[in-house]
Amino acid sequence: MATSSLVDKYPTWPQPPPPPSIDHSTARSISSHPPTIAMPPMPRSLDEALAAARPFLRGEEAQVDPALPELAAVLRAAGAGECWHKHGTFLAHLLDVYRILRLWRAPDAVARCGLYHSAYSNSYVNLAIFQPNTGRAHVAAVVGAPAERLVHLFCVVPRQQLIHDDLLFHYTDDDLVADLDRSEASLHDARRGVFHDDEPWRRKIQRLLPPAGITVKHIRTGEDVALSRRIAASFLLMTMADFSDQLFDWQDRLFDNANGLLEFRGNTWTSLWPGTGKPGLWVTSNSRMGALYTLILREEEIYIAHRAHAAAGQEDGGHGSNDRDEDIDLVVPPVFDGCTKVLRAEDQKAARDLYWEAVCSGDEASDDWRKVEQLLQQSIAKNPFVGEPHLVLAQVYLNMERYGDAQVQAEEGLRLLLEWGSSWDKRMTWEGWVSWGRAMLTKSREKDWPHTSFGIINLGLVK
Repeated sequence: MATSSLVDKYPTWPQPPPPPSIDHSTARSISSHPPTIAMPPMPRSLDEALAAARPFLRGEEAQVDPALPELAAVLRAAGAGECWHKHGTFLAHLLDVYRILRLWRAPDAVARCGLYHSAYSNSYVNLAIFQPNTGRAHVAAVVGAPAERLVHLFCVVPRQQLIHDDLLFHYTDDDLVADLDRSEASLHDARRGVFHDDEPWRRKIQRLLPPAGITVKHIRTGEDVALSRRIAASFLLMTMADFSDQLFDWQDRLFDNANGLLEFRGNTWTSLWPGTGKPGLWVTSNSRMGALYTLILREEEIYIAHRAHAAAGQEDGGHGSNDRDEDIDLVVPPVFDGCTKVLRAEDQKAARDLYWEAVCSGDEASDDWRKVEQLLQQSIAKNPFVGEPHLVLAQVYLNMERYGDAQVQAEEGLRLLLEWGSSWDKRMTWEGWVSWGRAMLTKSREKDWPHTSFGIINLGLVK
């Protein structure tokens, strides 16, 4: 496939100053502190989650990264805002992925890679804002050398093969659930200085993703490309963010994903965009990626701890080398209970269909709110990991003047949406869902809900 470059169309680039807090002298500097792997995050309170999201909700992204306005200006000047991308524009998608990664506490280089993750085109899209053979130095000057290195690798690896064929498809749901349990016990032992090298879950991770990393083929040249284990894990994290932002029912139709396994087996290329707008069946796959990511992180922590234990008293203290990219901090997203739960495909589909029946029930629902309540409760029971069913249920309770129940559902729906940083029901934007949830939360606390159509459309103020 010929790669369409926006560089030729938009040759003039804004020249932002070098981004702060990034060392441009090398793309692979080893940090002075030991390699870190984040513990599963303590759940943020709703106020804390809103505080983290507020710069994005207010368009004050410079509070998150002072260089972000200029980084985004480069993308705008390249015409990214004019290019189509799945459920919106290419620019919107890049900014959304950056937001998700920031809300997941990703380090600078990983978050900036998310912002520019398709800049050279990649194995999924042929949108090339920068040409890899002519623009790498320019991109490095914009985003910093560590981030540009990740961007370039992300755009030249066969990501579908790497994430799905080489890693994810080697596990059933039961495998992941069992290995999560086993790895938790192993990690507990390792933190006490007890190591078990022969554990099956560890041997499997080491076979698929060895401590020294793997080699994949460049998608255009066929040359070998070395990936460290931590970079592969970071790409898995980024793919979770990437997919969560863009997938909806239209892609299910394109790839015949009726079973919700996201195996990309179908080829219904005639599927009309945007389709129904129904939430997509991507959450199971995302939960599986999260579980695998957790296994990799646990194996990585055990490996480093064992190395340090064995090297105790040696001059280097058991520190790693450049080749393992141990300067890249690995963080745990808050979704799926800190990436420790797997959503079964059949539960995902049933939950989505129950939700869709509830929200599309029409005016007749006003005669039987109890039925709609039950549909949404059943949906939430089968898939407790997305926020929109809670928010729709909050409105049902407001309609029924059950203000306490409405507050509980509005708070839970908001918490989940703020954890994701993207919407599951993509008929409305993430910002729209968050503001609607906050408006309902305000009214539920005030124990006041309008009973006229003009009263409903007059809503909007949040506190």
